[in-house]
Amino acid sequence: MASTKKPSTLLYLQELRQKIAHHNYLYHVLDSPEISDYQFDQLFSELQQLESTHPEFVTEDSPTQRVGGQPLDFFEKKAHRDPMLSLQNTYNSEEILQFHDRIQNFLKGQGENFTYFCEPKFDGLAVELIYEHGWLKAAITRGDGITGEDILSNIKTITSIPLKLEHDTITPPELLEVRGEVVIFKNDFLKLNETIEAQGKAAFANPRNAAAGSLRQLDPKVAATRPLKFLAYAPGVIEGLKINSQIEFFEIIRKFKIPNAMDLTHHKKMTFPIYKIAKTIADAVQFYESLEKVRQNLPFEIDGAVIKVNEFSVQDILGKVARSPRWATAGKFKPEQAETQIEKIEVQVGRTGVLTPVAIMTPVKVGGVTVSHATLHNQDEIDRKDIRVGDYVIIQRAGDVIPEVVEVILNKRDKKSAPYKISYKCPSCEQMGERIEDEVAIRCVNPLCPSILIESLKHFVSRKAMNIDKLGEKIIERLVQEGLVESFSDIYKLKKEDLLKLERFGEKSVDNLIASIDASRTPDFAKFIYSLGIRFVGEQTAKALAKKFKNLDAFLTTDLDTLLEIDDVGPKVAASILKNLSSKNFIKEVLKLTSSAGVNIKSIKKNLGSEAFSEAMIFSELTFVITGTLPVPRTEASDYIESRGGKVGSSVSKKTSILLTGENPGSKLDKAIELGVKILSWEELLQFKI
Repeated sequence: MASTKKPSTLLYLQELRQKIAHHNYLYHVLDSPEISDYQFDQLFSELQQLESTHPEFVTEDSPTQRVGGQPLDFFEKKAHRDPMLSLQNTYNSEEILQFHDRIQNFLKGQGENFTYFCEPKFDGLAVELIYEHGWLKAAITRGDGITGEDILSNIKTITSIPLKLEHDTITPPELLEVRGEVVIFKNDFLKLNETIEAQGKAAFANPRNAAAGSLRQLDPKVAATRPLKFLAYAPGVIEGLKINSQIEFFEIIRKFKIPNAMDLTHHKKMTFPIYKIAKTIADAVQFYESLEKVRQNLPFEIDGAVIKVNEFSVQDILGKVARSPRWATAGKFKPEQAETQIEKIEVQVGRTGVLTPVAIMTPVKVGGVTVSHATLHNQDEIDRKDIRVGDYVIIQRAGDVIPEVVEVILNKRDKKSAPYKISYKCPSCEQMGERIEDEVAIRCVNPLCPSILIESLKHFVSRKAMNIDKLGEKIIERLVQEGLVESFSDIYKLKKEDLLKLERFGEKSVDNLIASIDASRTPDFAKFIYSLGIRFVGEQTAKALAKKFKNLDAFLTTDLDTLLEIDDVGPKVAASILKNLSSKNFIKEVLKLTSSAGVNIKSIKKNLGSEAFSEAMIFSELTFVITGTLPVPRTEASDYIESRGGKVGSSVSKKTSILLTGENPGSKLDKAIELGVKILSWEELLQFKI
C-alpha cells in the first residue's frame, strides 16, 4: 500500500505545483487571473500541508521555497561572462536616423537585409538571470558592467520568474543568461507607498528607487513583500541552443514563461503594441515617436525606446564601440516640463545642519506626478538662475525623478520682485548659522537644534547604524514633538507607560517598539561609531576606526597623529572627528549611552594583557571570504572574525588568506583551490591557532 501511495502523492504534488505556477503567470505577467485570491491561497495552503507531511518530496523549484534562509551579511560579487554594456543615447528622431547611418557606413554592404527590434526602455534595475541546465543558479546586478552582485535570494521572491525551465518540446540549454529589468508597476507602487507611510516610514520617491531598494535588502523576506516584476530584454551567453535573432530569443523564453515585452502585448491593460519589428529605420522612428505620446498611459515607467538590430549575426559584425554596442541605441525621451509659480521659498535643516532652500510651488503635474516642491540646493544655485519668490518657472523631473527648476520665465516676472537671499538664521532654532570656507552651504552649528536632532535620530536608528527598525521617521518626529526624546540616550529611557499615553500608540505596537530598542543595546563598535553621525564618517571609515582603536576609551582620547595613521582617514575627516571629540556635549552624550542608557558595545577591552590580547587578535592581518551555508548566521561569523582582528572580503583573490566554507560552497571553493588559499570549516575556524 505504501509503495502505491508515494508515487500518487508525488504526481499530485507535481500537478499542484504546475497549477500554482500557471496561475502565478496569469496573475503576475498577463494580469488575467482565472481564479480568485482565496482560491489561489487554498491551493498554496494545500501544497504547504502536503510538503509538510511529505518533506522528502520538497523540491528546489517548489513555490513554497521562494523565500527562506537567514538574511545575508553582504551580497557576493560575481563577474558577467559577457559584459553588460550600456547603450549609447539618442534624444530625438534626427539622432536615431544618424545612428542608422553610422551602422550602414560601418557595414559597407554586409548584412544589408537586417531589421530593427524596438521595445520600451524600462526604468528599473538591470539584472542578469543565469540558468544552468534549466535551473536558476544566479541573478547578478549590472554593477560596473564587468562585475555585479548576486542577489539570487531576492530574485527568487519574484513569483513571475521561473525557478526551473520546463517545456513540452524544448529542452532547456546547458546555459541560458537572460538580461532584463526589475520594475514595479505604477499602481503597485502607489499601494506600496500607502503601506509604508501607514507604518510611519518614508515613502519611496519613485518606482525605480523602490525596485532598486527592495533588491538591495539583505533579508529576502523584505523583498518578498514588495510587488517586483521582471521584464527580459536581451540574452547574455547561451550554450546548447542556437538562437538567431532578438525576436526568436523572446519567442523561446516566452515558452519557458520568462516575462518579456511579448507578454506585455497580451497584458489586458495594454492598448499600445509594446514591441515592433521595424523593416526600415523610418518604422523604428515612428515607434519611438508613438511610444513617447502614450508613455503616461502605460502601467509601468519608461524613459525611452530601445532600437537594436534584430539579427544576431549582424550584431556580431557590428560589435561594440568603447563600452556600448554599436548595434543598439536608447532613444531617450525629453524630460516632461511644466509651468508653475513659486509661491514661497522655505529653508529646511538637514542632519549635518545644512540650510537647504526649497521652492514651494503651485501644484502641477509633471510626467504623471503632482509636483509642489523643488530643491534649490544653495545660494549659488539661486543666484545663477536668478530665482525669486513669485516667479513663474519651467520645472521638470531630473531623470524623470527629482523635481528641479529649469529656468525662470522672465517676461512674467513682477517688476517689484527682489533677489532672494538665504537668511543665516536657522529656521528651526533661530540661532545664526555660518558658511564654512570652500563650501557653498550655510550650516546651523547649534547641536541642540530640533531639526538637526530629528535628522540625527533618523540616522542613529537606521539599519546600518543602531538598527532600531520599529522606530520610523514619523514616530521619531512625534517623540521629539512630545518632548520624550531630546537625545540619542533618551531613546533607551522610553517607558511603556509614557508611550501608551500617546494617541494611536497601542499596546502591541509599543511592545514591539520597546523590544526593537532593547535588541539594539549591544551594537558592533563600528556601527556605534557610524550611528553618532560624525561628519565625513561613513560605514567604511567607522569600520577602520573601530579596527584601529578596539574600544571606546581609546577612540574618545585619540589625537590627530593617531587618526592620520589610518588609511581611510585624511586631514578633513580627522578634523571633523576631533571637532566632535572636543565637544563636551558630544562626549557627555556618548558616555550617557554607554552608562545610564545601557548600551553595551561589542569591543575588545583595553585591559587585556599582552598574551590575552594576542589571543583576542588571532586573525589580525588575515583576510577571509565566506561561502556556502554555515551552521551559524553569516553576520555572526563575520562578527567573530572581525572582533579578532580579521577582515571579511567578498571575493576570492590572491590576497585572500582563508576561505571559510559551509555546505554547497559554489565556485569560490574552486577558485580558492586554484589559488592555493587555506580552506577551513566553521568548526576548524573555532579551533584555529596562530
